[in-house]
Amino acid sequence: MSTERRAPLDRRRVADTALRLLGETGLEGLTLRAIARELDVKAPALYWHFKDKQALLDEMATELYRRLAAGLALDPADPWQERLRKVNRALRATLLGYRDGARVYSGSRFTGTDHARDMEDHLRVLTGAGFTLERAVHAARTTHLFTLGFVTEEQGVEPRPGEPREGFDVEERARLLADFPLAAEVGRLLFAGYDEQFEEGLDLVITGIETRYRIG
Repeated sequence: MSTERRAPLDRRRVADTALRLLGETGLEGLTLRAIARELDVKAPALYWHFKDKQALLDEMATELYRRLAAGLALDPADPWQERLRKVNRALRATLLGYRDGARVYSGSRFTGTDHARDMEDHLRVLTGAGFTLERAVHAARTTHLFTLGFVTEEQGVEPRPGEPREGFDVEERARLLADFPLAAEVGRLLFAGYDEQFEEGLDLVITGIETRYRIG
């Protein structure tokens, strides 16, 4: 008889397994039954921890946040613009590490208060730079939503980085739109060079915040 003991089944272990399965199944194919098979347990065991798939997605998003925060190195001396850049670059990098990562993260509710300490720190940096609390929230939320939207679209084209799905070949698109030269040309700007696209867009948002609120 084997004396090997499996790790206890808890919310974080289930979420970790679900995140690993995302690469194989995508969000649509991710089910509690598939996760149970991977964990070698009966599906009802998971319902002890999660009442439905949304509850699981909430825990998965929370685990993504923990991983993002663990790898984020912030300098208290950074100006607020650099703080927003670092946070949003880290968010994008984390979400790109998982197929459908942005869809998992968007609209989910964190299951604990791990994020509150970091939120407090970010808001103190912004209010210390001259933002009112309300404007600090607007600035942080706007850059956050830009990043989520950008990665959602990016992963819609490339479920895995560098692997565009069928229908997004830039050269083929240019041939199909040959009668519309400007529309044909922008395919190279829309569906390639995502790192450069992201940095340009993030700079546009931050510059807009500077101009709107007159905080340098």
